[in-house]
Amino acid sequence: MSEHLHQRAQAIRLAVFDVDGVLTDGKLYFLADGSEFKTFNTLDGHGIKMLINSGVRTAIISGRSTPVVERRARNLGIQHLYQGREDKLVVLDELLGELGLDYNQVAYLGDDLPDLPVIRRVGLGMAVASADAFVRQHAHGVTVAKGGEGAAREFCELIMRAQDTLDTAQAAYL
Repeated sequence: MSEHLHQRAQAIRLAVFDVDGVLTDGKLYFLADGSEFKTFNTLDGHGIKMLINSGVRTAIISGRSTPVVERRARNLGIQHLYQGREDKLVVLDELLGELGLDYNQVAYLGDDLPDLPVIRRVGLGMAVASADAFVRQHAHGVTVAKGGEGAAREFCELIMRAQDTLDTAQAAYL
């Protein structure tokens, strides 16, 4: 990890995730009855759980709203969920006021233009490898993994490595 990312990640107290294209592969799946389903990567999920257990708060801010995201957030223990919100920076500002945090204590992982205002404002704004090129260009860093394919795990481990909590989290499984 670059020194630049390491320094930014040390200050993180809240990790925020987009859903479509970040926690999923970005594809939208609709069944004949009109219901929607999404696929999630278990490595990403466990990375989020480890991050939470290390003391970092978590949130999802998504422009779309589906019951499956609520269920996934609940299963992972994600503390703050905002769906159907395109005004992601406004949502984050409200959340930071509630939590008593400031922007330099926030890490955000996104993939598309609606994520860009948040990526540019937070202490650690990252894009997944499969993100829009313009978004990748303006992020502090880009994951090696694509959205829905381990990018969130990589993001979580980057934060934990910078905060010296990753080794302890992994050692619990030995």
